[in-house]
Amino acid sequence: MAVSYTAVVDVDGEGRNGGQVRSSVAAGWAACFLGALRRAATTRRIRLTSTAITAEITLTHGDDGGFSLSAVLNPVLGGVDQATAQELAEAAHQICPYSKATRDNIPVTVNAGVAA
Repeated sequence: MAVSYTAVVDVDGEGRNGGQVRSSVAAGWAACFLGALRRAATTRRIRLTSTAITAEITLTHGDDGGFSLSAVLNPVLGGVDQATAQELAEAAHQICPYSKATRDNIPVTVNAGVAA
């Protein structure tokens, strides 16, 4: 099984790189989420042929002068259909420690896809 991840960090929605700390969060979350995906698949007896993920962490400067984070997780799974990929991604979001730590604290979007 091939495994890859990409960490994308956007400081202000304008495509500027956000630095080492946010990159580390994105990389750690992506790697952890892939492990949670594999666990979710294994417990359901689903064989994944490949996994990849992009984790996008955005730091936004709000109107109130404060800052906030948001995240978009884009896992791509091989060997399953779209509905199964989304089901596994949602299950992984319940398992992953990074997802648990940020739940109800920052907006997180999970967009699963299937490998071609």
